[in-house]
Amino acid sequence: MNLYHFTRSLVRTILNPIYRFDVKGLEHFPETGGVLICSNHINALDPPVVGITAPRPVYFMAKEELFNAPILKPLLPKLNAFPVKRGLSDREALRRAITILKGGEVMGLFPEGTRSENGELGKGFSGAGFFALRGEADVVPCAIIGPYKAFKRLKVVYGAPIIMQPYRDRKASAEEVTLVIMNQIQMLLNENKS
Repeated sequence: MNLYHFTRSLVRTILNPIYRFDVKGLEHFPETGGVLICSNHINALDPPVVGITAPRPVYFMAKEELFNAPILKPLLPKLNAFPVKRGLSDREALRRAITILKGGEVMGLFPEGTRSENGELGKGFSGAGFFALRGEADVVPCAIIGPYKAFKRLKVVYGAPIIMQPYRDRKASAEEVTLVIMNQIQMLLNENKS
């Protein structure tokens, strides 16, 4: 068992009894090929929650500062994380993300870019559409529905894949595709709120 799978099992063992995960929609998740998971962002624990509930290993971008910490620097790459410079156009991180998707892997992304302060879905950055179009991957929308409170149920809902080829064929913009993605996330939130 490699470090990713070991850590994933460990985190699941720790978090599952606390948050009582209710995971839905895994039957929609493609078994093969590149997948871009796009989720709302309500808590700092969202990346590990997506990582332990998705049926395939997930790669994430993480802010570059985390890779400067002596303990995390050697650990993060083994946990499928790679650095991104925030607030800048980080070409290396963009290339890495597209390579991951074109290579048939799964990447997780939070299109809002930051956590929502009021729990409502915010505006998505066009990077989500950019990766979806350029990465030769389909998009799986995801809704995390809190609250993150001990021993309260936490819903994680995966929607049907958004097939990107028609958008590529008609050369849709990254902004348009991002809007489609955000609308799908909002629909999952509306349909699954307790």
